[in-house]
Amino acid sequence: MKTGANQQELERLMELARKAAENSYSPYSKFRVGAALRLTNGETVTGTNVENVSYGLTICAERAALVRAVSQFGPGVRIAAVAVANLNGTASPPCGACRQVLAEFIEPEAAVVFPAADATRTMSFSELLPLGTEMKLK
Repeated sequence: MKTGANQQELERLMELARKAAENSYSPYSKFRVGAALRLTNGETVTGTNVENVSYGLTICAERAALVRAVSQFGPGVRIAAVAVANLNGTASPPCGACRQVLAEFIEPEAAVVFPAADATRTMSFSELLPLGTEMKLK
């Protein structure tokens, strides 16, 4: 098990992510995604994807949750675990943009759980984005 959350906490995060996906605004792709972040302060925040007719302006669920976390708890927020879910029954790891934005606030060994091609997968953030947290400015 990766650090940052035990199995029961990850299951709870996945349920919260699924619930957040129900609020998805995805009229173009119909791909409904939710994310839940457990913060190191013990709080949990969720987000969902919000599409735009100009696809480049679409925001993913992970980034929506992160923006909410910073808005609520300030720029010192740190992420201990992440769950991503979708209501489409397909693989949905965090995209490259989300991985890079999460790297700014996440603990390297934080657990990240998401639907993979054959089952739910859990890995550490450093496995998901090797060297990602090394890119932060000191």
